[in-house]
Amino acid sequence: MKSITVLLLAVLLLFSCQQQQERQYVIGFSQCLDNDEWRRTMIREMERELSFHPNVSMITKSAGGNSTIQIAQIQELMDQKVDLLIVSPLEAQPPTPIIEKALDQGFPIVVVDRRTASQKYTAFVGAENLLVGQNAGIYANVLLNGQGTILEVGEGADTSPSLDRHRGFVEVLQKYPGLVLEESLIRDWTPQEYEEEIRNYLSQHRDIDLVFAQNDRMALQVFEICEELGLEKSIEIIGVDGLYGENEGLDLVDKGVLAATVLYPTGGEEAIEVAMDILNNRPYQKENLLFTTIVNGDNVRILKQQASKLIDQQANINRQSARLADLNETYSLQKNALYVTILLLLLVLIFGSVLFYLLREKQRSNKVLAVQNVAIREQKEEIERVSQQARQATEEKIRFYSYMSHEFKTPLSLILTPTEDLLDRKAFDRREVIPVLTLIRKNANRLLRLVEQILDLRRIDAGKMELAAETYDLVEFTRDIVQDFKMKAQKSRIDLQFVSPLTELPYTFDAEKLDKVLFNLLSNAFKYTPDGGLIHVSLLLANNEVEIKVVDNGEGMTKKDREQVFEIFYRAQQNTSLGSGLGLALSREFVQLHDGEIYVVSEKGKGTTFTVVLPHRSVVPSTGKSELPHFLRHSPEEFGTPNQYNDSQDNGEGASLIIVEDNPDLLQFLENKFSVNYQVRIAHSAEDGWEAILQTIPDLIISDVTLGGEDGFSLTQKIKKDFRTSHIPVILLTAKGGIESQIEGTRAGADAYLSKPFNQKLLEQKVRTLLDNRNLMRRRFSNEITDLDQVPTDERKFLLDFELLIEKHLKSPALSVETLSQEMGMSRTQLYRKITALTNKNVNEYIGEFKIKKAQQLLTDPLLNIAEVAYALGFSTPNYFSTFFKQKTGKTPSEWRNN
Repeated sequence: MKSITVLLLAVLLLFSCQQQQERQYVIGFSQCLDNDEWRRTMIREMERELSFHPNVSMITKSAGGNSTIQIAQIQELMDQKVDLLIVSPLEAQPPTPIIEKALDQGFPIVVVDRRTASQKYTAFVGAENLLVGQNAGIYANVLLNGQGTILEVGEGADTSPSLDRHRGFVEVLQKYPGLVLEESLIRDWTPQEYEEEIRNYLSQHRDIDLVFAQNDRMALQVFEICEELGLEKSIEIIGVDGLYGENEGLDLVDKGVLAATVLYPTGGEEAIEVAMDILNNRPYQKENLLFTTIVNGDNVRILKQQASKLIDQQANINRQSARLADLNETYSLQKNALYVTILLLLLVLIFGSVLFYLLREKQRSNKVLAVQNVAIREQKEEIERVSQQARQATEEKIRFYSYMSHEFKTPLSLILTPTEDLLDRKAFDRREVIPVLTLIRKNANRLLRLVEQILDLRRIDAGKMELAAETYDLVEFTRDIVQDFKMKAQKSRIDLQFVSPLTELPYTFDAEKLDKVLFNLLSNAFKYTPDGGLIHVSLLLANNEVEIKVVDNGEGMTKKDREQVFEIFYRAQQNTSLGSGLGLALSREFVQLHDGEIYVVSEKGKGTTFTVVLPHRSVVPSTGKSELPHFLRHSPEEFGTPNQYNDSQDNGEGASLIIVEDNPDLLQFLENKFSVNYQVRIAHSAEDGWEAILQTIPDLIISDVTLGGEDGFSLTQKIKKDFRTSHIPVILLTAKGGIESQIEGTRAGADAYLSKPFNQKLLEQKVRTLLDNRNLMRRRFSNEITDLDQVPTDERKFLLDFELLIEKHLKSPALSVETLSQEMGMSRTQLYRKITALTNKNVNEYIGEFKIKKAQQLLTDPLLNIAEVAYALGFSTPNYFSTFFKQKTGKTPSEWRNN
């Protein structure tokens, strides 16, 4: 094992040495040249030289003639930690501070082409611009034979190249008295300014013999201007740069456009050579001045051929470099693959030994862990089971309190509200008081029955519920309970029957508990059986078992309902009461106390059958039969009659109200209270209420939130979203008094929200206030019929659409209420009630006033005569229009126009 480790370390050391064998360098190059060809030439030369140094890469940044951008680029290259900086500035002063900063921070700096304002740099590479100017002056003397007038042009008046070239040129001209420098136009030009200035100057000074342009671009522009002025034969032109390429210096000399150009090397190749000397710690010169000479017709062909050959060689070098790079990459990959393979083999040997040892240890540990995992899994499952039971118990408790609070509030409302009403009266009429007291007693009994069921459940949970069994006639017992529901069945037109082949059946049972079972089953059947349906109760004795069935043809249940119908607090329907939720659960508990079972068979839309199966026990003859207890006789008033209010009708002569409430007692009470002062229609479901609302378009709606099927929130949203009913105020009544429910009611669009038990006086005042506010709005808008900004936002669109429809049919004499109501998708009555509710005017009045407003607008146009205005408004004759206008405004159209 030790020898393998030593071998591994040796391989790793060898691999590391190979990776560090040749250091990689990064050069940052920032140039600020504004001559694109010069910049491209310099970069080509640098890349050609870098092709001989594969371990060096270069990051190039171009500032496009902007020194501020160049300064930021130099700082960016410093942040990238390059090994050396090459800088080609445009101006001497601006980049000097950043170059000095870079040098102070340890970055070698090579300045190319143009100098900075200080000597703080590592090396300089570039031609001597003073010598460039001198060469241009010497050749100017040769071209003019010592006699002639000269114009000098340049750009960048404050740049060192321009100043040095001008100084060298002037020094030479001073040696030849016959050469006169007429003007030195060296400025910071724009291309347009330069072209215009040179054209004007040469037009005024046509005696110029030679132009010295400080770069070939400017020289070419001078030649083009001379061609325009016809001076190309009389003026010689000297440029500077001598770059290779179409319309560059060498090409222009070869074409005869320029007499000569002063070769000004870019220094790209030399800058890389100096940079490599610096990076490799070889000797180098700080000042590296490049060779410059005159290029004319005698040597231009040779220089062009040399430049072309260099470009071809560069392309060949690039191809060879790419090939070498591919080969190096292949070699590197193969070498690395070999090292990795050796390393992996060694690792396999080492890890194989280690894994064999760990496998042995793991086998021993797994046996211990398996035993521990079994124990942990059992503990986890037990914790999850207890947690699930606790969570379920908490949810059931919360649901119980919610249902209990909701269910208690409705009977409490029917106790407290009538009681407050009685206390407010100064005198009592027996005929009025007895129904109120009967309603109070009925709901007090209902509350008592709910409390008893809750206590029964508590006793069952505590295991303290016991049977008080005695022997009774089970047939008579069942028949009596069914008989108590006869009156309810007659009112609902339900076929209620009790069927049994037995005349009597002595049986020992707890009469109170079995009474609650059958009472709950019958109540449940009546709740979900529609008018005209059937409920049949049968009692049979077969196979030593007593079987009691309650069959109905009502709504039926889904599969989920059937599976959970006997669970405490489960509600299959939204309108199932707390009593029903407790009742079926209690029924199963009471039946099981008698050693029996209860079953349900049901299908959605096909009715429900509850079956109670009790074991038949022999009755000792001496026991006899007991009389049924008195408390088991039920009064019909304990049962609601939900279908007795289906036929809604109008009462009173005031504003119209629709009351939607599924509790028949509360519905009857509210109808009695409001019918004194209002026209009242009632509905016991949201669906029936919506139909009544569309038929009558009432002035106000009172609705319960918890209804069978669609709830009050949905009904309110439907009212507020329908343009036919959106103006109607809505008051919501509910047992849900929480802030969340109030927010939901407000979001649905309710105008008021009252919690049960509510104060009747407060409800009546809410109704009066909402109706009064609506009347005030109508009166306020009655004189502002076309001012839509005064109309509430949610009604503005309706009136705007209505006015656009009037505008559409304005010229037609057939404009009528029927036409408008049809196109608005409303009945004539709905349209009348909607417009009247919003504006306090009927539809015809609204149309008339709209026409008057429109007529007043048209009369302001002096180009329209009275007849044209009349016909534009749909009047059959101008006389009828004048009469109508005067009735409405007190003036004839002509009088109104003149005023």
